[in-house]
Amino acid sequence: MKKFFTNQTNRSHPTIEDHFFLIGILSAVAAGAASFLFQFFPSALRLPPCLFHIITGYYCPGCGGTRALLAFLHGRFLQAAWYHPFVPYAAIVYVYFMTTQFIERAGRGKYPIGMRYHDRIVHIAVALIIGNFILKIYCVIFTGRYYKSLTVPCRLPRTFRCSHIP
Repeated sequence: MKKFFTNQTNRSHPTIEDHFFLIGILSAVAAGAASFLFQFFPSALRLPPCLFHIITGYYCPGCGGTRALLAFLHGRFLQAAWYHPFVPYAAIVYVYFMTTQFIERAGRGKYPIGMRYHDRIVHIAVALIIGNFILKIYCVIFTGRYYKSLTVPCRLPRTFRCSHIP
């Protein structure tokens, strides 16, 4: 069982992929537990308000992540990408990483297709978070509106849509 969680053939130390694979399995278990709790005890998963938004009145770089996750879980992928593009990106990377690592580990190294860690994966994630943050700040400062919906137009170019500040 230990060899399944650590993809060691001739290595003496686990790799970063071994650690990420274990974290991925633990994350799946935690997500399942949270889903169970939310299904039977919806009030158990209340999130505190965003401190950055309370203090500054602006979105924080992570704002929209919860809405994006809920939209993604309900199959509304475009809406999830609009709320926060990091969420679908992270889901795609997670599924690809876990699938390829599982195949490599289940085959005991016969199929070396497991995704490897590269800095560009993190760079893309950071770029998505910063770009989303800049777009939200632009929307609030220059139009006076938050963007939350794809259907209510504001004074941004046609590719963007905003809704009134709540």
